[in-house]
Amino acid sequence: MARTLSFTAALNEALHIAMEADDDVIIIGEDVAGGGGRKDQGIEDAWGGPFGATRGLIGKFGPERVRDTPISEMGFLGVAVGAAATGLRPVAEIMFIDFLGVALDPLLNQASKMRYMFGGKARVPLTMRTNVGAGNRASCQHSQALYGMTVAIPGLKTVIPSTPADAKGLLLASIRDDNPVVFCETKSLMNSEGEVPEGDYEIPLGTASVVREGGDVTLVGMGRTVHTALEAADALAEDGLQADVVDLRSLYPLDEATVLASLEKTGRLVVVDEATPYCGIASEIGALCIDKGFDFLNAPVKKVTAPHTPVPFSPVLEDEYMPSQEKIVAAVHEQLGWNT
Repeated sequence: MARTLSFTAALNEALHIAMEADDDVIIIGEDVAGGGGRKDQGIEDAWGGPFGATRGLIGKFGPERVRDTPISEMGFLGVAVGAAATGLRPVAEIMFIDFLGVALDPLLNQASKMRYMFGGKARVPLTMRTNVGAGNRASCQHSQALYGMTVAIPGLKTVIPSTPADAKGLLLASIRDDNPVVFCETKSLMNSEGEVPEGDYEIPLGTASVVREGGDVTLVGMGRTVHTALEAADALAEDGLQADVVDLRSLYPLDEATVLASLEKTGRLVVVDEATPYCGIASEIGALCIDKGFDFLNAPVKKVTAPHTPVPFSPVLEDEYMPSQEKIVAAVHEQLGWNT
């Protein structure tokens, strides 16, 4: 049975379920408890991170399993890697993916390589939760979509849900995976709501979802841009065009089969990505479809991405920076030759 929950509440429910089912699951990060246990503030009133996703966990599971850390991403992510290698299942929260720059080595040179370097005998069941994306007027040091960096590191998995139901199912699957997973949460979706099934369920990593059926063009999105693609699909329907909208959900492992099956059906591809245009997921999807789906293509692949600039702080410029319904529709019209 499904109920309506916010994206944040769905994450919180997943963490409760994972911690109840497995005593080895621990939570560490800055303000994941945040004031819990103070005499002047009840333990259930913990901050729960910047969006409240871990609120209430310290009250239920105690300070041994829900630990605030110093403001040192390098330090506590290194601790998380060590904890995972020695048998725990840590969920470490890097508040914003922008902060990965000061803590990259534990992921790049340790967590991602341990299984390989020890001949498959080591497990590193680490989940790194982090927030990504623009639109919250947080300026260029708190608004980037840097998941392309983690996708490029062999040994890491990277996922990005677009709905509360997927957030819950993908987070449970990530925590139970024996490999390190970077779990990206889009800031602009944290207050969004949707139906979420009750109980314990997982969405397998590496599986995309076709969230709208159509035969004229494939729109591929991830996180927030899935919703932008759906808005564009509504606008294209007014032109008599039906879009197939694919939600990648998992950036690595990537569900190539679903993307190529959609392209075979439609013959046209537009990839919508909030990241900047070079060396990113949009380019990778485009390359995949040219390499393995060239015979399906009836028009050049189009990318709708952010420009190759830092994220602006000005609201007007930030809105222009982000992929929009209008930009997607214009890309499809260009494929059809309607703009000439």
